[in-house]
Amino acid sequence: MRVGLGFDLHRLGADRPLLLGGVEIPGSPGLIGHSDADCVLHAITDALLGAAGTGLDIGALFPDDDPAYLNADSAELLKQTMRRVGGQVENVDCMVLAERPKLAPHREAMRQRIADLLGIEVDRVGVKATTMEGLGPIGEGKAIACQAVILFREDA
Repeated sequence: MRVGLGFDLHRLGADRPLLLGGVEIPGSPGLIGHSDADCVLHAITDALLGAAGTGLDIGALFPDDDPAYLNADSAELLKQTMRRVGGQVENVDCMVLAERPKLAPHREAMRQRIADLLGIEVDRVGVKATTMEGLGPIGEGKAIACQAVILFREDA
């Protein structure tokens, strides 16, 4: 068993849908990034790469200066990473840092989408959210971040 930690942050303000955990969150501008900027799936991908001991991060596998990944679907990037590392995710826990929008109405859809992408049961996926109490760019509503931790079992 191995543990991996991931983190990602993107500025808000893109003229596209806000995607978090592979779920479209209505009523908010999207995140700015080369891909679809889903910071939840990016943090999970980095956590997976760390747990698998690859020595890589999401930027090394899917560089933000490569036109092939312009507007890339982060769910597809996570699926590619899963195929690359093999093994089995035992569980994942995510903490989304966002002043707004409120994520409680979307939490179960996010959990289910993440579970489907990782091939695990939904009760093995945690998604929580917290605010930054008005502090810094996240607290000012200018960015959203996510931390993720994964417990991973290598192929026998």
